[in-house]
Amino acid sequence: MLKIRLRRMGSNKRPLYRVVVSDHRRTPTSAVLEEIGFYNPRSKPVEFRVDRQRVEYWVGRGAQMSETVKTLIKRVKG
Repeated sequence: MLKIRLRRMGSNKRPLYRVVVSDHRRTPTSAVLEEIGFYNPRSKPVEFRVDRQRVEYWVGRGAQMSETVKTLIKRVKG
């Protein structure tokens, strides 16, 4: 099964996340199929950008979004 989830990047105590599509059996830091966006919680205002067409494509292929990614996308839409 494929998952759309966050991958933590950045240095200690300065997180930056990428929105990635990967196999759910692998760790979030392993190889990914595609990077489709990013999330920066430290900036003011918080930055969250994602390619919605690619999200729809991967969901159509059976990928499931993590709860965090679902929440972030809903927050941006609403």
